[in-house]
Amino acid sequence: MLARPLSSRIAVGRARVVREVRAAGPLMAELRAPVTARGPWLTAVLNEGAAHRSTGPWAPRPVAVVVEAHPQGRPEAVAFLSLRRRGLTTVVTLLGDGTTPLPAGRPSARLLARNEESARLLAAGITGLLDRLRGPWTLRLAGLPLGDPTARELAAARPTAVLANVRSSRLVDELDAAGDVVRSTDPAALERWLPELLAREPHARTRGFLRASARLHAAIGGLELAVVADGVLRAALLTLVDGTDRWPWWGTSDIGGLRTEMGAPLVGLTVPARGWPRAPGFSRGGGR
Repeated sequence: MLARPLSSRIAVGRARVVREVRAAGPLMAELRAPVTARGPWLTAVLNEGAAHRSTGPWAPRPVAVVVEAHPQGRPEAVAFLSLRRRGLTTVVTLLGDGTTPLPAGRPSARLLARNEESARLLAAGITGLLDRLRGPWTLRLAGLPLGDPTARELAAARPTAVLANVRSSRLVDELDAAGDVVRSTDPAALERWLPELLAREPHARTRGFLRASARLHAAIGGLELAVVADGVLRAALLTLVDGTDRWPWWGTSDIGGLRTEMGAPLVGLTVPARGWPRAPGFSRGGGR
């Protein structure tokens, strides 16, 4: 029996994108996507966006571009994006771009594609989305790994596209040298110390995402809390855990034990603002 050809579609709005995030779980696992490009993190991003969402045409809108052989089947490729109006321009970014706190030091984003062919079709699907936007738009995709095939295809399709590498910095855990550290992945330990951790984060919106995402990852065994205390909190570190992989995320210390060093290079793709006529059949408020 001949395999069905792949095609792309667009899903718009939180409820539709949540479904696509769930459907992409096996693909995320197969491609070993980082924690920040997997279901729990993206769900926390979507929840945080819903909690702070404004209304009207200026509200950010989550979008999924999906490549698949069977409608509503498992995707072969998917890009989770966000559309935000700034003046007359629609800015298109990766879902979660700008969310803080974000673990640093390695690529945090992915344009998920099973192979080169699905990456080509995903790039074509993203290009189709851009061509259907009303008025001028700009594309800014940050935090990608070197050699991302979809980004390469997008850059080839847009003569004004710019691919650039930046060097990141990563948080290094040296708390064991700073004092007696208690480490735990127990959600109860997180709840014990969470109020004091949040009190050390000065930005209200960052506190909100930190609280929600930490609780979500602790509930699935994906978060370690390290604490140095002598009756008073002296230092703490939240580390995202995925099997044997450990990714220091957010920390605070009065006694040292946390430092930064040079991390891996990150790739960004930018297509400067330009306008295209809106094609029929697409609305920022619904999917196809």
